[in-house]
Amino acid sequence: MRKKIVAGNWKMNNTITQTNTLIDGLKTELKETTLEDTRVIIAPSFVNLQQAVVATEESVIEVSAQNMHQSKNGAYTGEVSAEMLSSIGIETVILGHSERRTYFNETDQSLAEKVATAIEEGFEVIFCFGEQLEDREGENHFNVVKKQLTEALFGLAPEAYGKIILAYEPVWAIGTGKTASADQAQEMHAFIRKTLSEKYTDSVANNVSILYGGSVKPNNAKDIFSKPDVDGGLIGGASLKAVDFSEIVKAI
Repeated sequence: MRKKIVAGNWKMNNTITQTNTLIDGLKTELKETTLEDTRVIIAPSFVNLQQAVVATEESVIEVSAQNMHQSKNGAYTGEVSAEMLSSIGIETVILGHSERRTYFNETDQSLAEKVATAIEEGFEVIFCFGEQLEDREGENHFNVVKKQLTEALFGLAPEAYGKIILAYEPVWAIGTGKTASADQAQEMHAFIRKTLSEKYTDSVANNVSILYGGSVKPNNAKDIFSKPDVDGGLIGGASLKAVDFSEIVKAI
């Protein structure tokens, strides 16, 4: 059975001191919360990952990286490999975030390589995808999402999906204050699950957690998370405040 997941992508924010303070705040806020089948994940910057792993020991909070290179090692100045991440206790990585696609020219083809490497190295992948505003307004959003899934993920064997978490992020709703309605999120998530079922099996589709990412806040999380095909959220700005992120976790 698929898990409920709330993941916080901290992006390029927080010093080591701020990281420790935010983690301490989260541990305090979640101390009395019974999570049962819900996972809580945070994704600090590379330089704070090891400290985050130490700071979250014996807590419910897991730690993910925000990115990794597809090569195992080599002359790739500034990049980080799966082996490096694994050596400090990281087992999950976010790949394909819209900001990586937009600012660093990541493509579905390069992401397919990254995903394959991550799976081969035993990592869990939070794979991000979603349409731009012009795609939504042109009613091409379903085609865009299907293409992203097909080109980046459909080369995987069915069993690999035990290590895949999908994160649908309508790009027009990231950092803009705009949010897809709960019904719009459900419509797309149901389409994603149907697309997986057609490619693989109902079992694969029904066991993959699909998160919604796009301006989730404490005041809209409960409504979004109430939908049957929405299994949680990939949270941006609100994950930088212990109280807000904790309220979103509790909303699931």
